[in-house]
Amino acid sequence: MKSRLNLLLVLLAVLALGLAACGGGAQQATPTEAPAAAATEAPAAAATEAPAAPAAPTGNTLETVRTRGTLKCAGNQSVPGFGYINPDTNEFEGFDIDFCKVFAVAALGDAKAVEVRPTTANERFPVLQTGEVDVLSRNTTWTISRDTSLGLNFAPVTFYDGQGMMVRADSGIDSLEGLAGGTICVQSGTTTEKNLADVFRSLGIEFTPVVFDDADATREAYDQGQCDGFTTDKSGLVSQQILLADPSAHIILDATMSKEPLAPAVRHGDDNWFDIVKWSVFCTIAAEELGINSTNVDSFLGGEDPVIQNLLGETGDLGVAMGINNDFCYQIVKQVGNYGEIYDRNLGPDTPFNLPRGLNALYTTPGGIQYAPPFR
Repeated sequence: MKSRLNLLLVLLAVLALGLAACGGGAQQATPTEAPAAAATEAPAAAATEAPAAPAAPTGNTLETVRTRGTLKCAGNQSVPGFGYINPDTNEFEGFDIDFCKVFAVAALGDAKAVEVRPTTANERFPVLQTGEVDVLSRNTTWTISRDTSLGLNFAPVTFYDGQGMMVRADSGIDSLEGLAGGTICVQSGTTTEKNLADVFRSLGIEFTPVVFDDADATREAYDQGQCDGFTTDKSGLVSQQILLADPSAHIILDATMSKEPLAPAVRHGDDNWFDIVKWSVFCTIAAEELGINSTNVDSFLGGEDPVIQNLLGETGDLGVAMGINNDFCYQIVKQVGNYGEIYDRNLGPDTPFNLPRGLNALYTTPGGIQYAPPFR
C-alpha cells in the first residue's frame, strides 16, 4: 500500500512539471528574483501553472455568445504584435487579437462584437475553464498536459514558434554555452521557465534564473542589466526587443531551444463550439491558399469553382451544420482577412518586427507548413 502511495506521489509530481506555461504576461505584476540555482535543478516555480480543470460550465457556448451579443476572448495586453493595447487608440491589437475577431465574425457576424479579457500567464487557463471567457487566444503553447489535464481543446496552430535567447551585442556571446555561469531573466508560469532548465541541464551549463511574474518586468530587468540573457519564445523576443532602450544593442541567438506551437483553445465539453473555432482558423488559411483576400473576395462570388463556392458558403450547408451562417468564411475574410493578411498586418515587412513567416508560410512555400483541410 505504501509503495502504491509513493508511486502516486511521483506521478503527481511529474504531472505538475508538465503544466509549465508559455506566453507573455499582462501588466501590473511584481517581479521576484529566484535564488541562485544550477541548470541541473529545475526551478520549482515552473511546476505551478494551473490546477486540474474545475467543473466546466455546461450548455451551448454559441447560444451563450449570441444571447450576450459579444464574444469574450482571453488575450494579452503587453506583447506588441500579438496582443497589446495600442497607446494611440487605447484598443487591443495584434495577431492573436485578430483571431479573437475571426471567432466573433463566425459566431455573431461582426468582427467588432468581441470583448478582450487581458490575462496573465497564470490566470489564462482558469478564466477559460470556469467560463469567464469563451475562447483563449493568447500566445499559448499546445502541450499534452494542457490538452488533457487542464480540460482544453486546442484549435489549429496559428503560429509555429520556438524558444530563443537574447543577449547584448557587445557581450561576445554567440551561443548558449557562452552564458555559462551567467544570469538569465525568465517569466514564471511559462513553458519557457522549464525549457530553460531542461536545455541548460542537458548541455551541462550552470546558470542563475532571475524570475519575474510578467513579460514587462522580465524585459525591464534585462534592459537594466540585471541579467546576461533574456529568454522567451523567439516571436516574443522580437516583440520585446523594440521596447528596449536601445534595440540595436541586442541580438537574438540562432539557437532554438524548444518547439512552441501556439494555438487558440476552448473548453472540453462543447464539440460544436470547438468545430466553429477550429474551422474559422482553417478558413483564413484556405482563403490564402486560394488567393482570396479581403479586397478581392467579392470578385470570387458567383464563380463556378465548387471548392470556392463551398468555402464562401454559396453552396452546401457547411456553416449551418455548425449552427452558424453558411457565409461565415466569406465574412471572416471580408472583415478580418486571410491568414497572410493577418500575419502581415501585425508581424510582416511593414511592421517594426518584419518577422519572416518561416514555418508559418503556406505548405506550398518552401519551408512552410500551414495547411487547411478541405472545405467539403
